Amino acid sequence: MIFANIEYLFLLLLLIPYIIWYIMKRKKTEPTMQVSTTRMYMNAPKSWKLYLLHAPFLLRIVAFVMIVLVLARPQTTDNWQNTEIEGIDIMLAVDVSTSMLAEDLKPNRLEAAKQVAAEFINGRPNDNIGLTIFAGEAFTQCPLTVDHGVLLNLFQSIKCDIAQKGLIMDGTALGMGLANAVSRLKDSKAKSKVIILLTDGVNNRGDISPLTAAEIAKQFGIRVYTIGVGTNGTAPYPMQTYAGVQYVQVPVEIDEQTLTQIAGTTNGNYFRATSNSKLKEVYQEIDKLEKTKLNVKEFSKREEDYEVFALVAFLCILLEILLRNSVLKKIP
Repeated sequence: MIFANIEYLFLLLLLIPYIIWYIMKRKKTEPTMQVSTTRMYMNAPKSWKLYLLHAPFLLRIVAFVMIVLVLARPQTTDNWQNTEIEGIDIMLAVDVSTSMLAEDLKPNRLEAAKQVAAEFINGRPNDNIGLTIFAGEAFTQCPLTVDHGVLLNLFQSIKCDIAQKGLIMDGTALGMGLANAVSRLKDSKAKSKVIILLTDGVNNRGDISPLTAAEIAKQFGIRVYTIGVGTNGTAPYPMQTYAGVQYVQVPVEIDEQTLTQIAGTTNGNYFRATSNSKLKEVYQEIDKLEKTKLNVKEFSKREEDYEVFALVAFLCILLEILLRNSVLKKIP
C-alpha cells in the first residue's frame, strides 16, 4: 500500500499537543460537588461507567487518525511499467547420457553440473536463458526465458534415467544437441548469443556432425563455450547388479579435439572440468561478454483503498456521540 498524498500524515503530529492538553485538563478539573472527605466512598463498588470515562477521548483520537489516512489517499498498486534491462541470450546444452552418472565429480557429473549451472542462472537475473538436453537424441527442455524459477525447476528435474528407461536413445549426439540449441537462438535480436555445451564423451550418434553444427552457429553469430567433464584416466561408475550397486572403473574418453574446434569456430573457449571449481571458470568468462538491452513491458494500475479507514472514522464518531449523550452524559 502507498499514499498518494503522504504529506498529510504529518497532521498526526497534532495528536501530541492534544494528548498533553487532555491530561492537563483532567488534572485541573474541579469536582461538581465538593465534600470534606471521600473516605466513606473508598470501599464503594466501582461502576462500569468508570471504565468508559476515557472512551470518547480514545474514539476521537482513532477517528482523527483514520481521517488523516483518508486524506493521504491510501492506494493499492500493481506495478507494471516499460523498462529496459541489460542481458544476453544463453542456451545451456547439457549431456544426459548414462555416462554422466560417473562419480569422479561429486555427487556425480550430472548433479555437479546442475549445481554449478544453477548458481550461474541465479547470478544472471537479467538474461534470457534456455535449456537443451541431449544423449543419442536432443530436445529442448526449456526455451529462452527470463522466468528463472521455471527454468531451475525444469533443470533440477533432468536425470540420466531418461536414457536408461529408453525414453531417448543413449549415446552422445554432440551435433544434435548443438543444433537444437542453435535453433532456439537463431532468431534472437541480442548482440551477444551464447551456447554452453557440456559433455563427457565422444560424438557417436546423430545425423548432424558437431563441426557442421558449429558452422551453423557461426553463421548466426552464436558463440559456443564447450566443457569436457571428467577426470583424467578412469572414473568410478555405479553398475546395478543382482547384489546391489557395484562400482567399476571406466576410462574417461572426451573428444577434446572436436570440442576445441567447435569453440574455435565460433570464437568461444574450451574448458576441461575435472572438478566442480573448474566448471565455474566458464561462467566467469561469460560474465565478460558484451550485454545488450532487452525491453520488458509492464503495466501500472492503482486503486483507491480508503473505504475501510473512512468507515472506521465514521463508526468512532458515531459511537462517541452515542456515549456522550447516553451512559456518559454529564448533568451540570
